[in-house]
Formats: sequence, structure tokens, C-alpha cells
Amino acid sequence: MRSPADLITTDIELALERLRAGGLVAIPTETVYGLAADAERSEAVSRIFAIKGRPTSHPLIVHVADQDHLDGWVESISDHARALAEVCWPGPLTMVLPRGRRVLDDVTGGRASVGVRVPSHPSTLELLTRFGGGVAAPSANRFGKVSPTTAQHVLDDLGALLDPLRDVILDGGACPVGVESTIIDLTVTPPQLLRAGAITADDVARILEIAIDKATGQSRASGMLASHYAPECSVLLVDDIARATEVLDQRSADGQRVRILDRTNDLVVAARELYNDLREADRAGLGALIVVMPPAAGIGYALRDRLTKAAAGG
Repeated sequence: MRSPADLITTDIELALERLRAGGLVAIPTETVYGLAADAERSEAVSRIFAIKGRPTSHPLIVHVADQDHLDGWVESISDHARALAEVCWPGPLTMVLPRGRRVLDDVTGGRASVGVRVPSHPSTLELLTRFGGGVAAPSANRFGKVSPTTAQHVLDDLGALLDPLRDVILDGGACPVGVESTIIDLTVTPPQLLRAGAITADDVARILEIAIDKATGQSRASGMLASHYAPECSVLLVDDIARATEVLDQRSADGQRVRILDRTNDLVVAARELYNDLREADRAGLGALIVVMPPAAGIGYALRDRLTKAAAGG
């Protein structure tokens, strides 16, 4: 009998076999690990929602090998979409576009739009190229919890829920970016930033030579909820190390196990290590993690977004 530890592999051929057979494959990307299924198999897509505990109304992102594989997944590709694809793909950018004939309602929650992207991780790009179709993939963790950036994180979160005879975790090492892809909605004018990521709204605005709006309207993409990415411990946000030290002293005096996290000196490293830092806080049995907020610049916008939502979960 196979154990959950047998789920982890570096064998792309095995991952391809499982995907084609309707199984689930946890895929490494440059952002976080995703839990992928053949996007045209309703039963496989439904298992993603069941295993994650994710509401079926929350849409999934379709991942393809390159922009030439978008046929059928989107109804049309605007000039803006082509411009972003040329500069940002493969890479950490998701575009929301009018859905095409191949997209299941299960993937979009019944919406008329679909999020699509081309990830840059070489193992997943090879898998997608050989697969030839699209895979639907949210982050490979329980809904609302801390995203995974290593294969071990996926095993820790979902190992007991995946089937070693049907599913697999493709180990591609630690994710180099560490926070989820930027999501830009191109179905509205002007385009809206639905989720911050390594590619900033300013980056998109420069490429398109137009202004980018903040998100308005209903939640229609991953990460738009007020509470998300939450560890078990409380996350306390402060503006500087002096305030962090004050809170540490206060909480320690009350008998709580607390720790300060300050990675404001290197935001790239802060993003890459964020989810591991949150997981480490839980492994250490902390009651609270005091986080010095990064500046609102570059990838700092994404970090502030994730940290604010993680704090709301406590």
C-alpha cells in the first residue's frame, strides 16, 4: 500500500500520465505550487474544489504552455492582451479575458470570463507543452490558508487528501517569486488590478500606456477576499521595528509566545520567504507573529496585500 510520501516525484512523464488519466498534479510555478487538473474534465476539476475545501463559486486560472495555446480558452485576444503576453509571458501575470468554448462553468463559477496565464517554471512548462491542453490550477493548499512554495508544503497540507494511486506532487524545488501571480482584468475599461503580484500595476500601465484601476465590483478572482493566506497564529502588523519591539514586550509580558518578522531590507527575499515564514510561525507554536510592513513600492504592494489578508484571518 502506498503512503502519502509516495506522492512526491520529479518524473514529468508520471505527472503527465496522471494528468491525462484525470488525476490531480501539484505543479511548481515561479509563484506558488498549484493543484492542477485537466481543465476540460469536470470530475477532475470538481476534485480540486473538494480537496481544497474551496467554494465552487471561486474561479480557477487556466494555465497553458504559451499564448499560441489560448485557442478555445478565450473568445478573443485584444491588443492589450497581446502586448502583455509578449512582455510578461511566461511569467507571473494572469489576464482575465472573455471565456472561450473549451472553458467549463466549473472552472469559472459560471462567469463569462476566465483567467489565463503561462507560468515560467521549466518543469511545468514542459508538462504543459507535452500535455497540449489547459490545466485549471489554484494554489495547492486548503482554502484560505497559507499558500505552498515547496513540494513538502503541498504534502503537509494535502497529502492525506490526495490519492497516491491517482495523483502526484511534481517537485520543482522552492518557488523563486513566492507570491501569487498578478491578476489584471482586461474585460473592463480601463483594466483593473484584481490581485497584486511581482508584476505591478505600474508595470502593466507602462506596457499598455494606459491607467490601471483598482478592483471594483464582486469578488471574481483568487485572493480578492478580505481574509486569506492565514496561518493558525495571529499576524500583527506594525509600521516599524520600534513599534514591533513594543508589541513584543507587551505580548511577552502577558505570557504569549511571539516573534518579530522584519524583512524590509530585501523585498524580493521577503516575497520568496513570506509563506515559509508564516508556516514556520505555526511550526514554532507562536501565539502571534509581529510583522514589520514593507514599503508600498514594487513587490511591496503584493506583500502588503498578502499580509493584510493574513492578519484579517486572525
